[in-house]
Order: sequence, then structure tokens, then C-alpha cells
Amino acid sequence: MDKKQKIEEGLMLPVMEAFYTVQGEGMHAGNPAYFIRLGGCDVGCVWCDVKESWEADKWPVLAIEEIVGKALVYPGKMVVITGGEPLMYKLGPLTALLKERGFTTHIETSGAHPFSGNFDWVCFSPKKFKAPHPSIYDHADELKVVIYHKSDFDFAEKHAALVNKACKKLIQPEWSKSSQMLQSIINYVKNHPDWKISLQTHKFMDIP
Repeated sequence: MDKKQKIEEGLMLPVMEAFYTVQGEGMHAGNPAYFIRLGGCDVGCVWCDVKESWEADKWPVLAIEEIVGKALVYPGKMVVITGGEPLMYKLGPLTALLKERGFTTHIETSGAHPFSGNFDWVCFSPKKFKAPHPSIYDHADELKVVIYHKSDFDFAEKHAALVNKACKKLIQPEWSKSSQMLQSIINYVKNHPDWKISLQTHKFMDIP
């Protein structure tokens, strides 16, 4: 099996970066986590803060055994697979190996591609720039919608109507617009108590 076939089967993956840090946002904020950021994204968010991740060909392609081996160095056992858009790849082999080695597996995804992998926590963050694949809704543990414009509240409710009833619902100010949108977000949550506010605490703390 050549490299291209191994990528197609999820046995090798392009890794932009991998690092041990503290989860900065969402329901698991504050927990130590090992992030695996896969290269490649076709969603194209205008406010993306990791646009360098979009081109998969720029990044080294690693065997999943090597990817997991690097995570084993650290004491924390929560792994977050992110991107880019991680669901561009078959994630079953990587998540199976991670779980075999004792990790809990999380994903942060726009849901723009068919769901794959065995995850303990699925953070679904839909984007207007590319519609989610229908398979994401039943798997989402957390719906996290970035608020960039006032129309994003309606966008959030549209997707909230499609996720399972146990899914946690969060709205998060887009970093560059937080000063303009934060009061509206606070008011929205006060009037819609089924939603919570997520903040990018890692940016306040200036950690990766």
C-alpha cells in the first residue's frame, strides 16, 4: 500500500502541528489536552486563525503509530483532534489506536464531511461557508457556534434544532468581534437559558 492509499485509509495523516496544552474553550475548557492539528480544510472561514492549515500538502504525512507515540510522552490522556477540518480523513484507525493506548478522544469539527472515528466527545462547530454533512447531528455532544454577526444567532438555532437533545449548546464570540458582540451574546444567553457562553480562555491567558 503506497502513501496515498494509506492516507485514504486513515493509516497516515498530514499533521500541521501537535502540542500539549490546556483546552481553552468549550465544555472541557481548563483541562490539559494534547492537540493533533491535521492539515487540510475546504471550509474557508474568513476569520480562521489557522489559515496556514488549509493546504494539506504543506505538512508532513505521519503514520498513526508515530502520531500516537508522540502523545504518549505527556501525562495528560485527553487528545483533541482538530484542523483544518479533521473529518476530511477517515479517523477510525487513529482513534482506535489512541483508545487502545489509554486516551480519551475528542474532536473539534465543522462537520462538513461524513463522520468517522470513535470519539468520547464531539464538538460540532458548524460554519456558514460549507454546510455540515447530515451524519454529524446524531454524534454531536457539544454544539459550539461562533458569533461573528447578529445573524449568527438564527444560524445557531437552526443547527440546535437538528442535534440530539443531550447536546450541550454554546455560543462563542469570534475573537476580533468580541467587544462588539459580547453584550448581545450575554443578553441572548440570559433570554435563552438552554445556551451557555464559551470564551477562548487560552487567548486571554496567552497560551497555545
